Amino acid sequence: MAEGFVRQLTVFIENRVGTLQEVAEVLKDNDINIYSISLADTSEYGLLRMIVSDPDKGSRILKENSFSAKTTEVVAVKLENKVGTLSSLFGTLAEAGIGIEYMYAMATSRTGAMILKTSDGSKAVEVLKNAGFGLLDEEGMFNLE
Repeated sequence: MAEGFVRQLTVFIENRVGTLQEVAEVLKDNDINIYSISLADTSEYGLLRMIVSDPDKGSRILKENSFSAKTTEVVAVKLENKVGTLSSLFGTLAEAGIGIEYMYAMATSRTGAMILKTSDGSKAVEVLKNAGFGLLDEEGMFNLE
């Protein structure tokens, strides 16, 4: 997989008490670590998006446990923890005509990463790289300090 991209595990879930715990339990029982997570919901269903230690295995075992799951590529940008970093990121993408469909963050005590689904992932990676942003692959994502 190219630098700047990571595989995201997406799970379509029923919006009911206990569903998130069921997903987390299946992943835990199969030694899959969740590094970052986002939930978007409607009144009846939700989209659970995660960066996990083994997205292909996660997708397979969730399907085996009656969940609808798939992997997709998203852009991963390493960010410094300082004022103006997000403004610069968003401005760089906007100036290039790239829209952000959704995003969520991952952080440690010293640094962080923004996970982005954009209107054009390849162009976003090129533009961000040229603007000096640090891009992450899966190994870099899992070893973020």
